[in-house]
Amino acid sequence: MRWWCSQLYEPWSWTPRPYIGVWVIIGALIAVRWNTLRKRKAATGSIDLTTRQRVWFWFGLFFLWLASDWPVGALGAGYLASVHMTQYMLYTFAASPLFLLAAPEWWVRRVLARTRTYRLVGWLARPVHAAVITNAVLIATHSPWTVDTLRGTQLGSFLLDLLWFVNGLILWNPVISALPEHRVKSPLGRSAYLFLGAGVAALIPAGFLTFASSPLYSSYEIAPRVGLDALEDQQLAGAIMKVGAMPVIWITIASIWVKWAAAERKADEEAARAAKEAKRQADA
Repeated sequence: MRWWCSQLYEPWSWTPRPYIGVWVIIGALIAVRWNTLRKRKAATGSIDLTTRQRVWFWFGLFFLWLASDWPVGALGAGYLASVHMTQYMLYTFAASPLFLLAAPEWWVRRVLARTRTYRLVGWLARPVHAAVITNAVLIATHSPWTVDTLRGTQLGSFLLDLLWFVNGLILWNPVISALPEHRVKSPLGRSAYLFLGAGVAALIPAGFLTFASSPLYSSYEIAPRVGLDALEDQQLAGAIMKVGAMPVIWITIASIWVKWAAAERKADEEAARAAKEAKRQADA
């Protein structure tokens, strides 16, 4: 039994091989959440958690497990660069934003206060800072040296996966943070940040992977083959990086504008009702 997925240089087998570290982390997250909500209810009489936040948490947990455990974790760590890229997408564009959506405001404020990281998180939530950091991490963690070095050990592979997850939190915080003061105010600003910071910037490293004439990752080049040769696998990885996040980005942008339109319509209706009531009282 291995603790985390890493490169094995063994022929691939579809025999299930769960990783104990993944299940320990999943169990710990469930236990911490349960204990936190229990204490919250004992202190206030309510857990202050919406149905959506409950659902987001379990979906986030599912995608975290899917990206980390067998078979996706094992294939991505030591066999296929395309699955490695799929892991990145699952951590950054599924698990991370879902955990942010699942976090109630009272919990986030308490954690930031106890860890004294409120100012740091606020600084990271500035769009320019977040875009620069997350894209620097994107490029650094997909460089051949980083991948070939970290994927060779369980600890290195774990650190790479953890970095992707944390990077996803930084990427999405300016858009869906539980704290209103950490979110970009205007719908146009949030949309532009997502499109430029998370969509367009990824095209540069994706282009290198897609159009390279030879494999860039030696770890995947010498790995036992699973359906694709090394160059085809790398080109598929580049394509996934190029377009994999776009559905999430465009759906999020559409949701931002739909919510903005609904809020504007509600404000107009309330203003009309207030004006009508004022006129009625004046006539009386």
